[in-house]
Amino acid sequence: MKQRPDYLAHAILILGVVLFALPVWLVFAGSTQDSNAIMRGELSLVPHLSNLSVYARVLTTQTMGSQPVWHMLLISLGMALCVAFGKIIISILSAYAVVFFRFPFRKIAFWLIFVTLMLPVEVRIIPTYAVMADFGLINTFTGLWVPLIASATATLLFRQVFTAIPDELVEAARIDGAGPLRFLWDIVLPVSGANIAALFVILFVLGWNQYLWPLLVATNQGLDTIVIGIVKMIGQETQTDWAAVMATTVFALLPPVLVVVLMQRWFVAGLTEGEK
Repeated sequence: MKQRPDYLAHAILILGVVLFALPVWLVFAGSTQDSNAIMRGELSLVPHLSNLSVYARVLTTQTMGSQPVWHMLLISLGMALCVAFGKIIISILSAYAVVFFRFPFRKIAFWLIFVTLMLPVEVRIIPTYAVMADFGLINTFTGLWVPLIASATATLLFRQVFTAIPDELVEAARIDGAGPLRFLWDIVLPVSGANIAALFVILFVLGWNQYLWPLLVATNQGLDTIVIGIVKMIGQETQTDWAAVMATTVFALLPPVLVVVLMQRWFVAGLTEGEK
């Protein structure tokens, strides 16, 4: 018997797509229009394709005290990759130690990591800044990402994955003479591949969208991320080049979207897989 389509579900999905896509389309259309018209509220839904040269202009030239977009994109890309890989590596090692090693106060160590979830970033921002200042990492690229690479959430997720590995597999690896590093490389990481991919997507977007910490730790224009650059481009309302701002916003959208699209299959698998 042929199943009837669920028109309500399709209607809700289409509405969701429209609600998410319409603002992005408005930004793209606005980037090709006159800034004065945008200020007057005369934003058209139809892009003016003859004005696409604004993308080449913002990509290569400084605008309103900001670096060229290509430079800010590189800073943001480097920061996002360092944050994503750093969080994944540290979280895997932390969860691996908590699950497979037996040492005093092991559970206390895990709960101390877990308790940090209760502390918002704003609570930790001042002591973190003080530590970075003591290490001389203010206004450095390293200072942009090092404080962000610890993740209690990722540690908790990897711990749940690792606890699902059967004890028989651990014992068999021990009998075969596999040491801790070989067991981690040959057994633990392969069964965690989908989860690592899913976390990479989430953490990359998280690192890409960072605003508060880069704003505090880097006052040097050469370290402006794309998010900071967009804010700097919005000066006095009567002086803002809104076409350039919207074109820069489109550039800022592209890398996270590409990461999500290219890793969509692994991302979904990592979120939906059950026990290994």
